[in-house]
Amino acid sequence: MTTFLTRRATLASLLTTALMPSVAMAEFRERNLGPIITNFNSRPAPPTRTEVVDNGSLLPMLTSASPEHMKLAIARYEIIVSRGGWPMLPTGNRILVKGSADPVVGLLRQRLMLESYLPYQQGDLSTKFDEALMHALQRYQTNTGLYALGRLDPATIKELNITAVARLERLRANLPRIIDYAKDLGQRYIVVNVPAGQLDVVQDGVLYSRHNIIVGKVDRPTPVLKSKISEINFNPYWNAPVSIVKKDILPKVRQNVGILKELNIKVFDGYGGPEVDPTKIDWSNVKPDRYFFRQDPGKDNAMATVKINFPNPYAVYMHDTPVKQLFTAASRYFSSGCVRVDKVGVLVDWILKNQPEWTPQKVKQAQNSGERIDVKVPDGPQLRFAYLTAWVTDNDQTHFRPDIYSLDGTGFVTGQPAGHPEERPG
Repeated sequence: MTTFLTRRATLASLLTTALMPSVAMAEFRERNLGPIITNFNSRPAPPTRTEVVDNGSLLPMLTSASPEHMKLAIARYEIIVSRGGWPMLPTGNRILVKGSADPVVGLLRQRLMLESYLPYQQGDLSTKFDEALMHALQRYQTNTGLYALGRLDPATIKELNITAVARLERLRANLPRIIDYAKDLGQRYIVVNVPAGQLDVVQDGVLYSRHNIIVGKVDRPTPVLKSKISEINFNPYWNAPVSIVKKDILPKVRQNVGILKELNIKVFDGYGGPEVDPTKIDWSNVKPDRYFFRQDPGKDNAMATVKINFPNPYAVYMHDTPVKQLFTAASRYFSSGCVRVDKVGVLVDWILKNQPEWTPQKVKQAQNSGERIDVKVPDGPQLRFAYLTAWVTDNDQTHFRPDIYSLDGTGFVTGQPAGHPEERPG
């Protein structure tokens, strides 16, 4: 409660200051920089990790307090905008690192002060790239989804040159989403943040683990939904939806029918019908819905060792994948709508932790058995497939990610982005 009142009092003071007329940027630099806000963004932030069972150093992307934090952040950025925003850095291919001396370093220092990644010090426009500036830049890179290398490179300059007005608009676009997604989270929940390409596992307000994920391509986006985990399938069959048969399977089969055997895919005469020999079919004019394609469990199965189910109208689910090297990519938008989870065993262990018979050892045995095993999850954790291009953690750190599906400014909160098939594989 004390922390909240302190932030509220600080904000009230800032809002009073924000009512004063803005001044030209040149004059602003000389005599009226700030302090604009308490240095929320200057607090230490560790780099984003591929997967972590956390010790409290990282904070969840979404909590029940997120709407309040978001409103306070919007007010802070309104103040920044009212005072003229921040300067643009010159573009180019050069890279500045710790120890560099360059006039651009002074501009970078001012830029990070204005967004409170560095404490405000009037007249401090030093052109020496020192350690404090490097750490501030690393925090900025972490909070904007960049590799936290602590160097000024073209990708970082591009992000820094997004205007304060654009940042404010992004925060405003995400507030209705935050309010909606934060409802009824409960004590145990999972948040899939599609633009961030990451999944949070949260227990009693504490981040239990964070996973890199693979989400839908721009032309096959992952839907946004609210649900609860209901079932785990170990070593599942993969039933190919018609959309994938049309776009992916049939074109390959027409070139080489042997691909079906290589991928352990069987063909049936309709759903529930008898198995047929694919070498005896003239594939040249076959319609996508004529046959049913099922991939058996195994190392090449599209869902690998486990599938995580939850009620939803979009036929999506979370699952393992045999192509794990994609989890190290910077932008992980490769799927047809479902969500592939790195270190999925950690997630499954946590989902089943209230079922004592499902120990981590038994989970691993089930994954390695090659047998189809279905496990019901009574009263499963809440699940949010979220579309957050901006959010604020409980330490008031403001985070931004690209609007990969171009949904900001459309009023989008939940649902299936337009122009994509109803049936979705992983």
